[in-house]
Amino acid sequence: MKHLLTKSRIAAYTLLVLSAGVYFLLAYKTPRTDFTQLLLLYTFAFAAYLYVANYKLNIWHSIAAAMVFRLIFIVAEPALSDDYFRFIWDGRLLAAGINPYAHIPTYFIQPGALQVAGITTEVYKQLNSQQYFSVYPPVSQGVFWLAAKLSPESIMGSVVVIRFVLILAELGSILLLLRLLRKMGLPEKHLLLYALNPLVIIELTGNLHFEALMIFFVLLALHQLFYQRILVSGVAIGMAVGTKLLPLMFLPFLLRKLGSLRFIVFTAAMGVTLFFLFYPLVTYEQLINMWQSVDLYFHRFEFNASIYYLLRWIGFKLTGYNQIAVLGPVLSMITMIAIFSLASVKRLGSVRRLAGYMAVALTLYFFLATTVHPWYICTILALTVVSRFRYAVVWSGLAILTYAAYRHTPYREDLSLVSLEYALVFLWLAVELYLYRQRRKHANLKE
Repeated sequence: MKHLLTKSRIAAYTLLVLSAGVYFLLAYKTPRTDFTQLLLLYTFAFAAYLYVANYKLNIWHSIAAAMVFRLIFIVAEPALSDDYFRFIWDGRLLAAGINPYAHIPTYFIQPGALQVAGITTEVYKQLNSQQYFSVYPPVSQGVFWLAAKLSPESIMGSVVVIRFVLILAELGSILLLLRLLRKMGLPEKHLLLYALNPLVIIELTGNLHFEALMIFFVLLALHQLFYQRILVSGVAIGMAVGTKLLPLMFLPFLLRKLGSLRFIVFTAAMGVTLFFLFYPLVTYEQLINMWQSVDLYFHRFEFNASIYYLLRWIGFKLTGYNQIAVLGPVLSMITMIAIFSLASVKRLGSVRRLAGYMAVALTLYFFLATTVHPWYICTILALTVVSRFRYAVVWSGLAILTYAAYRHTPYREDLSLVSLEYALVFLWLAVELYLYRQRRKHANLKE
């Protein structure tokens, strides 16, 4: 038996070393258009992750490996996303004292337009949002500004600054998850489901998605609720919303958890935080500009959707054209109603249960959304680490299939792969829900 344990431990450490090499290839040698190479490397990394996450390694060795994997990307150009060009664009505007919410990028390249250092035609051509106002809230904008200040001329320099901030946020999230698992009496190794997950590493650190910072603040808020630090938790949620607007959907569950009086204190802390974050940058006019771009998300954008694609197909059959302008807002309204309904009937006595229903809210939202980019799943994964549910792990393994769309220029989704992705995710979730209900039924019978 001891011999077998030794061999398993050697295999686990060997896989960690090999994974480092795979992450190097993903960071520096795998363009988005080479889907075959991306899929093969990701499959190896994910298989190694599943083995190591289920093997009881020293937790600090595993955390060290997780941070090394992230640091491998430190000077890599984001390979799977071009969103970072908008980060740099907004940061350079801020560094020049110009509000990034005031004008669309096209404004600055028109003849006779104001000349801004670093705002060039070359950068403009790389933007995927040339006709849209910026949608990134003030905390994210602060990181963009820092990157522009520390590296005013070099795009890669700015990328390194942003990535360093996100790696620090990821380290904070990992340590907070460890604290939460210990407080809940859960196995420490569950942390590795997030810390070593290839999707989290590639998307948040590699491709510079600010879910990394948002997740840190959400976990900080949950951690502070364990100690009944309502004000600090409210500030943390305010910072999360100031990074990405998504955590606003958690408020009904927080009301249910805290009760009316404590929720007033919580929202007051959150509100004051948001006021100080938004006030220097956002006037009423600029808030309208932001909302116009956010609204476009529900009316025009579609990628890697599930239920929406099915309804879109039905809409084509019935009307002959794409019904996204109707379906997008309607599905969002259904999500909102479902969240309020769940919050009104479910008791949320523990932080663990609260985190679970936050994950439920996000899952409902993404199942009904018109656009589900792979990195969106990382937040669900972080929240379900403290639960019995592992559908987010399965989803994180299948989400890489979405990059098959970039084999073509312009990109074109392979709906057979999208169907495979969601069929397996829905099936896995259905089985987990069945087993969960069976456990609850058995526990009630024993009582």
